[in-house]
Amino acid sequence: MAASAPRWASRPLPLSVCGLGRRRPSPGPWAARARRLPEPAGSGRSLAVASGPGAAGADRYCVELLRKRDYEGYLCSLLLPAESRSSAFALRAFNVELAQVKDMVSEKTIGLMRMQFWKKTVDDIYSDNPPHQPVAIELWKAVKRHNLTKRWLMKIIDERENNLDDKAYRNIQELENYAENTQSSLLYLTLEILGIKDLHADHAASHIGKAQGIVTCLRATPYHGTRKRVFLPMDICMLHGVSQEDFLRKNQDKNVRDVIYDIASQAHVHLKHARSFHKSVPVKAFPAFLQTVVLEDYLKKIQQVDFDIFHPSLQQKNPLLPLSLYIQSWRKRY
Repeated sequence: MAASAPRWASRPLPLSVCGLGRRRPSPGPWAARARRLPEPAGSGRSLAVASGPGAAGADRYCVELLRKRDYEGYLCSLLLPAESRSSAFALRAFNVELAQVKDMVSEKTIGLMRMQFWKKTVDDIYSDNPPHQPVAIELWKAVKRHNLTKRWLMKIIDERENNLDDKAYRNIQELENYAENTQSSLLYLTLEILGIKDLHADHAASHIGKAQGIVTCLRATPYHGTRKRVFLPMDICMLHGVSQEDFLRKNQDKNVRDVIYDIASQAHVHLKHARSFHKSVPVKAFPAFLQTVVLEDYLKKIQQVDFDIFHPSLQQKNPLLPLSLYIQSWRKRY
């Protein structure tokens, strides 16, 4: 490599899982690149909910919630087929409602009450008796139209509830399990909305969801630091002799960057595994996986700043993201 190559180019993310304490593999090729739904049929209470005062702006509520709290998910949902879009908005709005509970409550007991509300809401939705709450109404329509699997919705709630404790993940596997039960479950439901039942698509969704969970944990680290919290896997921190205090003080030493390198590497490995199913996954499933554009963009940027998790550029929105998502959708790739 030429002497003028930037420093980050010498620290590529690996193409295979790097075992803790083992030597990193040599640079791979990845490193070389420095409408509203019709009301469901029903009777009695169901029709009352679908046409009641709370239903009038329920769809708009979900869209605005996404635009403000999950802009990237909002953009990805816009590129889904028109007949699936409203259901996807409802599903992602449901996820946002759950995700923001932890940051909005001051006591765990209140958070548990909110999670119990959503558990009962899902039960009521599948009993054809949704409450007059915008997200619940739209989610009920999605369930009725696509016969969504209740188990995935409950898994998301259960995992979010278990995560209300302010505890760091003990190891990378614990973080991956959390991502599987939340982000991957969300993708399984999105595939159902698209009418996809395919084992290869499910495998790809599992890996993409795990990559999403890992990247989300990394991206949120500076924010969590301002609240005196650190959730990065403890085993990797211990391996490099890094304490939570190092992150709270925004320490930029090499060992701190090594922690971020190892965690980011695991996200890249999951992306690579997901793309290995590309030829076997039905093309109709590809729109569900557009989030890979966002994940790859972040992994490239953190590589360029030599895994400095606190670098200001990592907190800036990519103005070209909508275009990148559109191009990826047009190319029918993920």
